[in-house]
Amino acid sequence: MADLKYYDVILKPVITEKSMNQMAEKKYTFLVHPSATKTQVKDAVERMFEGVKVEKVNTINQDGKIRRRGMTFGKTAKTKKAIVKLTADSKEIDFFEGM
Repeated sequence: MADLKYYDVILKPVITEKSMNQMAEKKYTFLVHPSATKTQVKDAVERMFEGVKVEKVNTINQDGKIRRRGMTFGKTAKTKKAIVKLTADSKEIDFFEGM
């Protein structure tokens, strides 16, 4: 397993209708490095976003989809998502701050 720094763990936030609805419950969804553990995700979120305390982390491994281009078949890359639940007294994460 590669030595991951906290800034390499979180790749990008997942912005979907379902994930936006979960933000009201202080649950945030991120696309994370495929070899990242739950403790690494928790540490990365607390370091990257100031004033945030993580209560719980759930991870989801997704296999790549089979795609066809002409007569050749291939697979897209595997991905890993993490759903991070914040504590009740934690500060919220604002993705759209600089827009």
